[in-house]
Amino acid sequence: MRKPQPSALAALTSLPRLLALVALPLVCAIFVDAAPARADLVVLVDGDVMKVAGFQANGDQAELTFPSGGRMTMPIDRVDRVVDDEVVPEPAKKAVEVVADALKSALVPLHFEEAQAKVPDGPYGAMIFEAAKRHKLNPQVVAALIRTESAGNPHAVSNKGARGLMQVMPATAERFGVHKESLLDPRSNLEAGVTYLSWLIEQFPNDLSKVLAAYNAGEGAVWRYNGIPPYHETREYVKRIFGRLGITATVAGL
Repeated sequence: MRKPQPSALAALTSLPRLLALVALPLVCAIFVDAAPARADLVVLVDGDVMKVAGFQANGDQAELTFPSGGRMTMPIDRVDRVVDDEVVPEPAKKAVEVVADALKSALVPLHFEEAQAKVPDGPYGAMIFEAAKRHKLNPQVVAALIRTESAGNPHAVSNKGARGLMQVMPATAERFGVHKESLLDPRSNLEAGVTYLSWLIEQFPNDLSKVLAAYNAGEGAVWRYNGIPPYHETREYVKRIFGRLGITATVAGL
């Protein structure tokens, strides 16, 4: 019987590796195709909601890309907000968390209290204190929200169109009497954001978690879910602000 030539043996030996190299990209492609695409929910000022694959604010215009591949441009004034559509499972609440929900708002007062109110740290601390006092809000809550929204950068502009210290959308500013062109001015931005925050506190009295969730995801989403919406982005947002205020995630029930 003829013995295989060395070259033939080498080819046979390397065949499994060759097949593996060929198959690997195919397997990766299958998993990539199978991975769910990220999507956002674009909430319009008239209450309509659109699911998009991409959103980009360019000045006074917003460019939307739909999962089907279609595109659309609209005035940024029509957009109330853009939130992450990634939904997290709703965990069953433990008894301690139910009790914590009733107590957590008492841990940090929402309203301005002369005896306890302090000027927040940072270059805009005095301005934040002044706006919070004028609207009867706890300045520390406003400051924690600002640190989370913009890290205190008055010139911050997100790809979703939110602007300034409190990352106010142009439509929200106009809704509360502030011109969108002035949103990069710290004082005007604070006036718009704090006015909106004060209005949310009226809608969700003594419930800090709902107020913060509404600031991020919109009051409509909080009303619809009767609590923090099951959006990963919104839950992390509330958790970060609670952390800045000294409320742990366990106590907050998040």
